[in-house]
Amino acid sequence: MYVDGTPKTSIWYDPQKPFSFNIIDQRKLPFSFEIIEISSSEDAFLAIKDMWVRGAPLIGVTAAFGMYLAVAENPDSIQSINERAEYLKKARPTAVNLEYGIKRVLDVLQEENTGSRNKEKALDSALKLREEEISRSEKIGDHGLEILKRLYNKKSAARLNILTHCNAGWLACVDYGTALAPIYKAHEAGIPIHVYVDETRPRNQGARLTAWELEKQGISHSVIPDNTGGLLMQKGMVDAVIVGSDRTSIKGDVINKIGTYLKALAAKDNKVPFYVALPTSTIDINMKDAFAEAVIEQRHDDEVRMIEGWTGSHTENVQIIASESPVLNYGFDITPSTLVTGLITEEGLCEANEPSIRKFLNL
Repeated sequence: MYVDGTPKTSIWYDPQKPFSFNIIDQRKLPFSFEIIEISSSEDAFLAIKDMWVRGAPLIGVTAAFGMYLAVAENPDSIQSINERAEYLKKARPTAVNLEYGIKRVLDVLQEENTGSRNKEKALDSALKLREEEISRSEKIGDHGLEILKRLYNKKSAARLNILTHCNAGWLACVDYGTALAPIYKAHEAGIPIHVYVDETRPRNQGARLTAWELEKQGISHSVIPDNTGGLLMQKGMVDAVIVGSDRTSIKGDVINKIGTYLKALAAKDNKVPFYVALPTSTIDINMKDAFAEAVIEQRHDDEVRMIEGWTGSHTENVQIIASESPVLNYGFDITPSTLVTGLITEEGLCEANEPSIRKFLNL
């Protein structure tokens, strides 16, 4: 996608600096566009844990590059590499792509563990995963576009209105994104589209990242408080909801940013289609019962207790909750498959239930 007319991706490798990779510092957006060079596996861990990078697909690619750096740090010791892999897995436990990216690198090392080629094989694996995620996102966009075309052709109004939650655009992936990919494709196809962007408290990924992405692509949008979506649906102002997923069970239950479940309930009550856009790598075929098995990340109190804003020259944190009040800060919730209209994947549209998913994945 583009930033001020220049094509960008959220993560890339520079052959001129072979033992590092680059990311966009998402903590600084939308107020400052800054690039960070990651040059150690420890920095990769921090980038994931402290949300320098966000979004399941991007976390997976970051983890793969982090594994490449772990191999570069100690290419002859498979024990050290495995220990680093277990460490990286702890950065953020909910997103399945974290383990997926790590496993991709470990698998190629186990095929032929030779210290002299381990760095080369690890780097090749990370680069391939990056390209695959770009391809997956664009295909998700193409399949989602067909859905949006049908919705628009049914309308008599001048524009198509989509509501999304959190950030599932190119910043959360590598390019195009998941939930935003159909929107980008619809915009490119000339469909007049407007996006209602949930602010997505407490980290405000919608207000800070999704809105920034849409503005840079010239797409009409409105940032809304998280609690506004239900009213908009009641008033007939939303044609569809599209969200991403950090992990989806084999039964089609969707683990995504906290607040997603409430949007799905409102959509169901107002007969608004609720789609989840995701690469098939985000489907956890081993998770039978998301409600019993999912590790729902609890994040630091300060994400809720404090809020960051722009003073005109720099960002500043201010406290908005009394110090004496305790905080409970779950990062994700679970949307049951019964509330999901369909899963938009790189392979096409799939129903959100176990028989359909198994058939879809040839399991």
